[in-house]
Amino acid sequence: MRTLYLDCISGIAGDMTLSALVDAGADAAYIVHHLSSLPIDAFTMEFVSVDRRGITAKWLKLSFDNDVHEHDHGHDHHHSHDAHTHGHNHVHVHSHTHEHGHNHGHVHHDSHDHTHSHHHHDHHSHDEYDHHHDHAHSHHHSYHDHHTHDEHDHHHDHGHHHEHRKASDIIEMIEQSSLPERVKARSLAIFHLIAEAEGKIHGMNPADVHFHEVGAMDSILDIIGVCLALESLDVSRIIVSPVPTGTGRLRMAHGLYPIPAPATAELLRGVPLSPFTAKGELTTPTGAGIVKALAAEFATLPAGTIDRIGYGAGTKNFEHPNVVRAVLYKQEQEQDQRQGTLSKETVIVLEAQVDDSTGERLGYAMERLFEAGALDVYYTPVYMKKNRPGVLISVLCYPPTAELCEDTLLAETSTFGVRRSEWTRRALDRQWIEAETKYGMIRVKQALEGGRIIRQSPEYEDAAQAARAFCVSLETVYNEVYLSIGRLEAKGEN
Repeated sequence: MRTLYLDCISGIAGDMTLSALVDAGADAAYIVHHLSSLPIDAFTMEFVSVDRRGITAKWLKLSFDNDVHEHDHGHDHHHSHDAHTHGHNHVHVHSHTHEHGHNHGHVHHDSHDHTHSHHHHDHHSHDEYDHHHDHAHSHHHSYHDHHTHDEHDHHHDHGHHHEHRKASDIIEMIEQSSLPERVKARSLAIFHLIAEAEGKIHGMNPADVHFHEVGAMDSILDIIGVCLALESLDVSRIIVSPVPTGTGRLRMAHGLYPIPAPATAELLRGVPLSPFTAKGELTTPTGAGIVKALAAEFATLPAGTIDRIGYGAGTKNFEHPNVVRAVLYKQEQEQDQRQGTLSKETVIVLEAQVDDSTGERLGYAMERLFEAGALDVYYTPVYMKKNRPGVLISVLCYPPTAELCEDTLLAETSTFGVRRSEWTRRALDRQWIEAETKYGMIRVKQALEGGRIIRQSPEYEDAAQAARAFCVSLETVYNEVYLSIGRLEAKGEN
């Protein structure tokens, strides 16, 4: 497990963070493999080597449906190169969706020259461009208003209608996915915080906040991609520098707004801000959501032994390097001659006891806690003051989701306070496979240590659904799953 320090030299955005982590060694193929398993548009990721004021960094370029879609964050609006040839090193990662629903991620490394030609229309006096993508419609955004940041009007006219996605739909998609558990928890924490901030600004229920289809794709790829990159690098603790926001005004769907944008400012409440200033938007809502949800602490560069350093670039060229720096510290491992490397991780345990909550209220609280990213929730009968019977509520979660789980406990139960403690636990690695049975495909969760399968069990929801559909017992489905696994092992396929 590693410690990561995010040095927000020029603020932070989701794509810059993802690029920095890939530059620091995160496996791009691993990231796209998991992203491709989600029900989202087919995409291509390119991590392009660029120069930002003398610093070589990776820059994320996304394409959807063969149409290049560059990230329109405040960092990304000003294209600093004219129509001439640049030599770039690329990491191309493609997501292909086939008829049978199988998504395959491919990564290619190449170095080649190619020509960029960008046509800009002078619109404002300080390099503020109006970008026209000529495909015949414009959109209104409830979220990702920074598509028109830095006083640009970006018209994404793709010739087809983009649906809107509610925050609750994206959260449900993540919850039902086969993403690694820590990736789920971190992604959910970020999306919850962003939805709450947007909901507060717009005066609406966070679950009803709408993400425009293009913005939703960017957000999903940026946020979940960052969490997958952290998993690829086995990052357990994240420390973040004070965050600069930038100055000036930005044009949004509702008019001309100050920097930081309202949602960004809301997300940065409680986050130490840097005194560094520059004209333009340095930190986006997605970047603010990432640091607010994932940072264990905010500090200057910590003591320790640096292992790797990566740089992620924004598109705009400022007078300073427009990059995020990801600094990875040496692997924290404990060696045991008998057991080999012990994989340990930090979890937060939240506790509260109540003696005046109904069973229905406690049941609803449990549902909301799992939605908030809890790893486990359980109730223990206890006797309290004056020998009154009560319930001890225990919640296990990762540090990034602890605050949201605390808020949920205070909102959904009758407790007046929540106790928090930090524990270290040894956890087996986990992976998912699919077992083909006569009752359909059933997902199976496997627990591994050192690559060796320790135990495995069918996914209950899949098995229960099959049992209902075929009018057989749950045990019958389980037995069929184990037979299928046995056949795979006999063939050496698992």
